[in-house]
Amino acid sequence: MIVPFTQPILVVEDSLEDFTALGRAFRKHALPNQLLRCEDGDQALEYLQGYGQHPDWPAHLPAFILLDLNMPGTDGRAVLDVLKHDPRLLSIPVIVFTTSTNRRDVEECYRLGANSYLTKPIEYTVLEEKVELIIHYWLQASQLPLSI
Repeated sequence: MIVPFTQPILVVEDSLEDFTALGRAFRKHALPNQLLRCEDGDQALEYLQGYGQHPDWPAHLPAFILLDLNMPGTDGRAVLDVLKHDPRLLSIPVIVFTTSTNRRDVEECYRLGANSYLTKPIEYTVLEEKVELIIHYWLQASQLPLSI
């Protein structure tokens, strides 16, 4: 049974193809959570810090963030660093979801405060399995902070 935790899930992903596949995998579970997409790190920080066209901030802060690492402009590492140093945002769980299997990336992300590091699969069926694990852990098994 999914806890009625209806805050959106923020996906910071520059690839429309990857976001579309991720959206399909999440929709399979009929979650009440909206998937929001920021196409790059700058857009994600603008949204999360409440600037620009987001007058309802902080009402729509995400339940958790799926963060790609390798994006043009402000990359995922820089976003993670900013989030985990902002007292208003540091309690939002950040799941790094990237194609990188580089051990240095894994170590750096955890050092910067990532809550989890998952490698994006190439095969859609494996993506569905990973999404099911994300949903089970982050929306069913764990208790997310309500103060966000």
